[in-house]
Amino acid sequence: MIYPKLKRPIDLILAVTGLILLLPLLLAIAVIIKLDSKGPVLFKQKRIGKGKRTFYIYKFRTMRIDTPKDTPTHMLKDPEKWITRVGRFLRKTSLDELPQILNIIKGDMSIIGPRPALWNQYDLIAERDNYGANDILPGLTGWAQINGRDELPIKEKARLDGEYVQKLGLAMDIKCFFGTIISVIKSDGVVEGGTGSLKAARKEYKQNRRTTT
Repeated sequence: MIYPKLKRPIDLILAVTGLILLLPLLLAIAVIIKLDSKGPVLFKQKRIGKGKRTFYIYKFRTMRIDTPKDTPTHMLKDPEKWITRVGRFLRKTSLDELPQILNIIKGDMSIIGPRPALWNQYDLIAERDNYGANDILPGLTGWAQINGRDELPIKEKARLDGEYVQKLGLAMDIKCFFGTIISVIKSDGVVEGGTGSLKAARKEYKQNRRTTT
């Protein structure tokens, strides 16, 4: 299949073009963030990439600088109190993800693929191993993002990531791309505070943290 070989050049062309076209918007967002709260414009965080190698993902900062580090938002006791006023809007519209264009240009990510897990999301990483979803570049958006996003429990998210791997191709990427636009417009699946199985997720996360510290 020829598409996987073309995927990286397509990503690079689209990312560079997008960076040029969106530069005025990116600069405007940066200024608003600085005016809204103390701290840097960009936020970087260690994530899991292809082959489970770690890299630093870039986002516009949407949370206070004293927010607990390396903790998924849905694991915070009161997520809303940590999110800035501008951050609330950026997260709802997914504009906070735009700096990941730089990750795509660097080769850390693809435009379409499984969303990169936090380095300490051991449950999600392990589930993705079952589907080969850790063997491809993570994406700015993906199949799971247009089929539930934050509302999805870990196992379902990993299953959808595996489905993407199985159906990887131009048609699948086009479906994910336009599905993402629709999801962003409708704000589908954006849940500050977690999934439908939040309590179970928090318990599992805390157990994983204890066994690795």
